[in-house]
Amino acid sequence: MRERYFDNAATTPIDPRVLREMLPFLESEFGNPHSIHSFGMRAMAAIDQARERIATLINAEDPSQIVFTSGATEANNWILRQFQENPGGWISPFEHSSVREPGEQYGYRALSNQGLSLTRPDHLSGLVSVMSVNNELGVRWDVRDFTGGAVSLHSDLTQQVGKLATDVEGLDYASFSAHKFYGPKGVGALCIQAQSPEPFFFGGEQEEGLRSGTLNVPGIIGMGAAAAIALDQQESDEAHVRDLRSIVLENLRLPDIRVNEGTAQSPYILSISFQGLEGETLLVEADQAGYAISAGAACSSKATEPSHVLTTLGLEKEWLRGTVRISFGRFNTQESALGLAKALCFAVERIRDF
Repeated sequence: MRERYFDNAATTPIDPRVLREMLPFLESEFGNPHSIHSFGMRAMAAIDQARERIATLINAEDPSQIVFTSGATEANNWILRQFQENPGGWISPFEHSSVREPGEQYGYRALSNQGLSLTRPDHLSGLVSVMSVNNELGVRWDVRDFTGGAVSLHSDLTQQVGKLATDVEGLDYASFSAHKFYGPKGVGALCIQAQSPEPFFFGGEQEEGLRSGTLNVPGIIGMGAAAAIALDQQESDEAHVRDLRSIVLENLRLPDIRVNEGTAQSPYILSISFQGLEGETLLVEADQAGYAISAGAACSSKATEPSHVLTTLGLEKEWLRGTVRISFGRFNTQESALGLAKALCFAVERIRDF
């Protein structure tokens, strides 16, 4: 029941229109796009169209700047590894683990923060990587605030592309994934608007020699279809989730809760802390009531340590572990949003009474 699925920051359900465009390339249109016969040429034409659709969605100057990957995690690792020999790189302390962990491995430094505000160091050099929308809080930043000096700019746009208006002008590199905006899993892209990085894979000439290997044709077609749909209904989707977010907040009539958000905020993500409770317990309670939410990022769902994002934010211990993330999407309804709020109220009151 997609309308009760409120974990859209982890992944979105594939849009049926996307699936319809993919199916021929899983059945009759099976050609390798790098073959020169008609089967291959039809596949390549469809990939070219997908590349154009994605470039249009993010306002890239040239479709050739889009290089297909397995997802944003691969693209993030690729770019951070590229700049590891250039000392002095920086990442924000709120990054997804696919930036934070390679950043730590390659010697990047963390930007200082005052709450949710990032502080510009006196001397910047190397690569600066700042995500555009935080995957746990929905807080928005712009890496272009760090323009100037001998720096290259990278942004993980995973929670923005296909949901909020996106313009990559001024970015050297940008990463994103299809499955965050109703496309298939296992496909994403790196937008390259500066010097090309060293090849990620060797052993072929695919993607201009930057990423060898036979292309994931159905996935790429699906990503392109999802991009075209997103461009068409981005404004209506955003208005829809703003309405859903308001419904949940207005109906969470409980004491001792707090909303974790910034002045610049994505309406798609709502982070709420319940004092003295365990987020995992609320997740289970919500699931038993038929609703899917999360207690943090999906990539760290099995971790027992508190979220590094909430820890960096400085959330007190009595609030830290009682945090859940509700993330809204195209297929949620007003009725399901109201039902989720009531289910959470019932669960919180019952647990606190117990």
